[in-house]
Amino acid sequence: MNKPQAPLKIEISKSAILHNIKFVRQLIDEDVTYYSVVKGNAYGHGIETYCKVVFEAGVQHFCTYTAEEAYRVWKTTDGKAAILIMGYIAPNELEWVIENDIEFFVFEEKRLQDAITTAKKINKKALVHIELETGMNRTGFPIEDLDTVLSTIDSNASCMEAKGICTHFAGAESITNYHRVKKQQSRFKKVVKKLKKNQQLPLLVHSSCSAAVIAYPKSKHNMVRIGILQYGFYPSREILVNYLNHNEGKENILQPKRVLSWKSSVMDIKDVKAGEFIGYGTSFFSNTPTKIAIIPVGYSLGFNRNLSNLGRVLINGKRLNIIGTINMNALTVNITDLEDIKIGDEVVLIGKQGEMEISVSSFSDAGNLPNYELLTRLPAEIPRVLVD
Repeated sequence: MNKPQAPLKIEISKSAILHNIKFVRQLIDEDVTYYSVVKGNAYGHGIETYCKVVFEAGVQHFCTYTAEEAYRVWKTTDGKAAILIMGYIAPNELEWVIENDIEFFVFEEKRLQDAITTAKKINKKALVHIELETGMNRTGFPIEDLDTVLSTIDSNASCMEAKGICTHFAGAESITNYHRVKKQQSRFKKVVKKLKKNQQLPLLVHSSCSAAVIAYPKSKHNMVRIGILQYGFYPSREILVNYLNHNEGKENILQPKRVLSWKSSVMDIKDVKAGEFIGYGTSFFSNTPTKIAIIPVGYSLGFNRNLSNLGRVLINGKRLNIIGTINMNALTVNITDLEDIKIGDEVVLIGKQGEMEISVSSFSDAGNLPNYELLTRLPAEIPRVLVD
């Protein structure tokens, strides 16, 4: 028997990916290095599918959060891409990381010392980026410890190289964080200025994420870490407005395009008599004869249970209501009075069908989830299929 088919799929648009690379590049200067952030399974788009396309399109640098993600990027790009791990590395993973020239953040003393020990053991330089704590209060060395960190790296120059220095802003996507982010920006700028004066500045200097590239353009330095923008989403409505305001009056303003569509198919169709409850519990009562379509998608495959009796899907170009409680493996759609729907018809959960569309934003709002969370919750086992 051939491999059984999944009850749904995620389509990834190659043309949209290529368009978004162009969009990102027009936001930064030519001498600024663009690192593509692919943590969270490339924001739900699939590391293998996404990285293959962008690498072939000329994006040579990637950021991940874990060594496991870095390994997947490394395999997908045949070990040819530059990869930077921003977060978790288990002690037993450091050897592989260093051996394969994978760059990584150092943000506390133990990781720094573990990296030195491992690098000496395998006689290979560890390539590190020094992360500084400027006000995010997550990971990063205190600024006052930087001299000690640099001294440690210098005294172990045979086995360690500081490739970069960086920080991360605490919410650049929202004006409510403006003063906090500006303070971070000022603290980091002073550090960079001091290191440059002392001829200690590493090759790469970075603090900008997708939001900061637009809202705080002076924070770009010579490297940026771009996540959500490259998948076709603004980090927030504020950032969209900011971008449009800065480009007011210009012709042919580039806008990012959505890369992802989420689809399934009709599994069953049946008629329910008036006076019956539909699905689990009593959340939907059929006051009149009701025709329903069963879709083999539920919360185990990333479809939020909060969308029960609220969500919409597209079938045959029509926007239709989800009725009843969404369960683990299925949801029910009201197709009363529609004769043209049949078993096997395509169902769009997110994306376009004809003139109609269900956007990630509308889907997220209905389920009370931000774009980031919804996308990264899409299970990795759903097939990612490259189209156009």
